[in-house]
Amino acid sequence: MDVIVLGGGLMGTASAYFLARRGARVTLIERNRIGSGATVASFGNIRRTGRHLSQLPLAHRSLRLWGEAEKMLGRDVEFRATGHIRLIFDEPSLLDMRAYAEAARPWGLALEELGPGDIRSRFPGLDPNAIAASFSPQDGSGNPRLIAPAFADAARRLGAKIVDGAEVQAIGHAGSSFVVTSSKGAFAAECLLNTAGAWGARIAAQFGEAVPLDARGPQMGVTEPLPYRILPVVGIWTRDKKHGAYLRQVERGNIVFGGAAERVEVDLDPGHAAADPTCLPTQLRAVARLLPAIAQATVIRTWSGCEGYVRDMLPVMGRSATTPGLFHAFGFSGHGFQLGPGVGDAMAELITTGRCETPLDDFRINRFSREA
Repeated sequence: MDVIVLGGGLMGTASAYFLARRGARVTLIERNRIGSGATVASFGNIRRTGRHLSQLPLAHRSLRLWGEAEKMLGRDVEFRATGHIRLIFDEPSLLDMRAYAEAARPWGLALEELGPGDIRSRFPGLDPNAIAASFSPQDGSGNPRLIAPAFADAARRLGAKIVDGAEVQAIGHAGSSFVVTSSKGAFAAECLLNTAGAWGARIAAQFGEAVPLDARGPQMGVTEPLPYRILPVVGIWTRDKKHGAYLRQVERGNIVFGGAAERVEVDLDPGHAAADPTCLPTQLRAVARLLPAIAQATVIRTWSGCEGYVRDMLPVMGRSATTPGLFHAFGFSGHGFQLGPGVGDAMAELITTGRCETPLDDFRINRFSREA
């Protein structure tokens, strides 16, 4: 079986790897550098807490693969299962957390509820005004700059062809074959996997499949190194977007943070996103609510990236509804990093066997046409 994968972010490179591992002949085409789109803009959060319930089976599958990543890929991608804690500052948010925890339990996610004393003793330095928190000890973080190149290199070792710096000029389909014409030549295959991120809706539209997707850029930043405390990933339960910050500390001591700011609009041509410096003061106030010590730290870099947000905040994943041999995996709406290895594994299973053990029905592309 020959498969062309369009897009060299985490979803595309993971798919290429797992397809090659299943014996497919794979060509991955990326218009820029591998992992230079939404993946590298990611916060690096590997969390299951707060996900739409129908995503949890995929998230569980992916977490198992994150745990195997270093051995599987032959390099450390800095997956650290430090846990994921979400602080709570008011009673309505506590009720929201408890309702979610109850709903998620049958889906295989067990959240631990922490009281103020637990937070202070187990995670000193977090805001002492938190009235409670949820904690998921198996979750954690990974390095967005390492994971896609690691999957691409591992796929290449299995025989996959990785073509980067290749602008796609045309996509043709005739009979049982797809032909992708690019600035680095033409490639043919019986299957085409669309993992083009924010550009994925454009590709789907060429095959008569409309997806309501907007390109947006997150507001991310990192501080100077601070004393390393081995913090979990820290977030918040809140209904107020201006407080919706999150942070993590890397082993070098820097604090990576995001959230609490409107995502900037991104023009897909050329698709470059820049952080808005006017958002930083509001963002830092929200982050300091979670970790007061960060108020004394210096921010050394800010960045953004081009992400695709679907109207219902669920990804498009599975078979095309119009074209045999076409598959989609895009539109992960800013929360795809944790899912990446699982997406690649699931899509490889679906493409090579015609089935998938992980339920994907909620992510099918024709859900939008049925709404019309």
